[in-house]
Amino acid sequence: MGLDSKFFDGIRTRRRRPPEPEPADPTCQWDGCEKQGVHRAPVGRNAEGQFFLFCFEHVKEYNKGYNYFSGLSDNEIARYQKEAITGHRPTWTVGVNKAARNSPLHSDIRSGASSRFRDPFGFVAEGRGKGPRFETQAPKLKSLEAKAFGTMSLAANATPKEIKSRYKELVKKHHPDANGGDRGSEERFREVVQAYQLLKQNGFC
Repeated sequence: MGLDSKFFDGIRTRRRRPPEPEPADPTCQWDGCEKQGVHRAPVGRNAEGQFFLFCFEHVKEYNKGYNYFSGLSDNEIARYQKEAITGHRPTWTVGVNKAARNSPLHSDIRSGASSRFRDPFGFVAEGRGKGPRFETQAPKLKSLEAKAFGTMSLAANATPKEIKSRYKELVKKHHPDANGGDRGSEERFREVVQAYQLLKQNGFC
């Protein structure tokens, strides 16, 4: 294929155009100013992304009097600031969105209906004030504390009132004066007093 072939002319690359000269810096948009406007200044509310172009002196002057909330009342400003926390996006109650709140199932739970909602463990009942869902468990005791409860023949979850009542009962029963100086009763009396003092010091009564 010769250099003068029509096919050769068809595949010849195009000659690059010379780069266009870059536009000169725009003029300052301040009335009567002929300087270059190289500094951007926001146009204002509802015109985000749009800017004026000013020279250095006039952009400073413009920024001094710029107020994004110009023309808004105090209530409108407060509302805008509150919505800005979430990026001006709608929010819902934690755990329940609008669609779920209006559903029949959510209405049944709020009204206490059990036809469509089973609550075998009593989680919802507890929220409505129908008592705790778990029984009170006995506290974990140290060896001396457990021995003291055993001495007084009490369960580990006994209340302070029950402990005091049992103490009075045992003291009256095993007091040496009530048993004619019996040595066995005297020893038992001493054990009861020591057990009660231990429980009292550890905050059980």
